[in-house]
Amino acid sequence: MIHPTAIVHPGARLASDVEIGPYAVIGDEVEIGAGCTIGAHAVIKGPTRIGRSNRIFQFVSLGDVPQDKKYQDEHTALEIGDGNTIREFCTFNRGTVQDAGVTRVGHDNWIMAYVHLAHDCQIGSHTVFANNAQLAGHVHVGDYAVLGGFTVVHQYVHIGTHAITAMGTIVLQDVPPFITAAGNTAKPYGINAEGLKRRGFSAETIAQFKRAYKSLYRSGLSLEDARRDIADQLTQCPALKPLVDFLGESRRAIIR
Repeated sequence: MIHPTAIVHPGARLASDVEIGPYAVIGDEVEIGAGCTIGAHAVIKGPTRIGRSNRIFQFVSLGDVPQDKKYQDEHTALEIGDGNTIREFCTFNRGTVQDAGVTRVGHDNWIMAYVHLAHDCQIGSHTVFANNAQLAGHVHVGDYAVLGGFTVVHQYVHIGTHAITAMGTIVLQDVPPFITAAGNTAKPYGINAEGLKRRGFSAETIAQFKRAYKSLYRSGLSLEDARRDIADQLTQCPALKPLVDFLGESRRAIIR
């Protein structure tokens, strides 16, 4: 299962059925779970832990040192969950001691070519990152979020669950859950209605999301008053809780 031209460090731990393509390099302190395939010329450095059933394509670079001048060779890591697809030329860096110390990617993510995840990014599960999405350090992306091609995200920004960005979006502030964002710089353009429909949300729940959107963006309320108004809607629509929590926790302010 390991091509004879591949280089695998003795300190790497690979499940018995892992496939390693030609000229791939697997470094020390790399752990790769069952059912994974690693493409030709991929480079994976440790400490990196990769779960089960991941498809990692050719020319990917995973687990290299952070692009951060403060980094002084501390022992930090990259963790990738199960069932992810990581396409050509993606680059995921390890964490830094100034934050979690770990860059994390969850499960069942679809990550297209040339995507960059900088140090300490925290990526949920079931996301889609289209080609050339670029995340600076410390960015958090919630479950089921979709980043359009060439989306660029400023450091420390949080993107909420089920949010979506259009192609070429420049994100400098937090994007709340369920929102569609587009532009340079990103502005809100309604809720991600089509995505929510595809994921099984009922018409009634989507209508409640639209009502919450109006409270947040079209009512003239302050952010805190809008949050209180949406919180009052929780009894009718508990699915709004991620939005209420997100608005209470945002530190960079939200797109408005």
